[in-house]
Amino acid sequence: MAVDVLILNTAVADLRRADFEFADRLVGKGGLAKCETEDMPDYSQEQIKQWIDEGSATAGGPGNTAPLIARTGLKVAVGVNLGKGHYDGLDAQGRFFHDTLVANDVDMSATHIHPSLPTGTTFIHNPKGDDRGGIAYFPNANNDFDFAIFQKAVERLEPRVVYYMYSGLSDRGDANEGRDLAEFIRWCRSRGALTIADSHTLTGDPHRLIAEGRPVTEYRLLEPLLPELDVFFTSSDEAKLIENTLGEPRKWTQFDESRNNTHFLEFLTKRYWHNDGRTRLFGVTVSNGAYEVHHCPDGRTDGPTKITSRFLSGEVIDLVGAGDSFRAGLITYLAKNLDAFRAGDIDFAQAVQVGNLFASLFIKAPLDDRYANIKSYDKMLRVLQTDKNFDSFEALRQALN
Repeated sequence: MAVDVLILNTAVADLRRADFEFADRLVGKGGLAKCETEDMPDYSQEQIKQWIDEGSATAGGPGNTAPLIARTGLKVAVGVNLGKGHYDGLDAQGRFFHDTLVANDVDMSATHIHPSLPTGTTFIHNPKGDDRGGIAYFPNANNDFDFAIFQKAVERLEPRVVYYMYSGLSDRGDANEGRDLAEFIRWCRSRGALTIADSHTLTGDPHRLIAEGRPVTEYRLLEPLLPELDVFFTSSDEAKLIENTLGEPRKWTQFDESRNNTHFLEFLTKRYWHNDGRTRLFGVTVSNGAYEVHHCPDGRTDGPTKITSRFLSGEVIDLVGAGDSFRAGLITYLAKNLDAFRAGDIDFAQAVQVGNLFASLFIKAPLDDRYANIKSYDKMLRVLQTDKNFDSFEALRQALN
């Protein structure tokens, strides 16, 4: 029962409402924080179900990636913890997450129903105007991610690609200073899977921490993980926080963004890459594309190189999930060209451009149909092979039809 891609961890229902002012009080206006289950607002399951039925919920984590990949025609499975409840065995959030992914042809057979913790839930204050509201994330069942349970899913599903979302958001998944996750990723590679993992921006005010050069404790979890990964992409803000934590603090404002992104990737490759005969691809996503550096089995390293997106035009509906959807496109291309990737013969620029395409389509989709713009792999590839820069979103949509 082999699948192309298995995505693990961080099942979450994102609830967005204008009356969630409590999130501002909890994490600060415009802030983001991982919160404790005991501090979660005591809304009834009936109330949460009503909000879901009203269209106030989206599926986060793998919900930003798995349906996108599945819509291209690949076989995708998700392995997550969901909370136990009275909605056909799941709580309201878990039932919503599960059914959303199943409706998009995602294999949910690796679901583990947690007996005591609810499904991960994020309360997002969605104020009127241009103000940013608080984002209060409660990991709940995600906090108890057990690698032994999901090793069985890997053995049964035999995925060609294993994607772990995210380092830093699960107490049990991050145990032993991140070495448990690193060992699990190494084990997945030993079974022939291409491995990718990412971290989540773990602060609501990254610019202040960047300016102060302060380390972020959770990014130390990447120390054992990065040498094991075949693929790793992060955002430009997160890149600065990671280097400030794992290396020496850098005065980032003294350099332009191009030099900063290049410097970060050079830092990673020198510290975490070894000439061990495998292909590796690391990168940094930016507002108009991504930087990438890759290493081939023959020992050659190319980059860092910027790949400017050809798909930026059109109104942005919601930036939440932009990085996840980028990785969905990247993973789709890698899964379809896995032998070429392993040989170092893949078109790395094209791989990144697929990520750019997916991200553009995702952030411009309506919240009640986040996957609407993603088409079959052949249609997506045909657009990429035109080498055309799309000056309007409507032109891009027409090219995909």
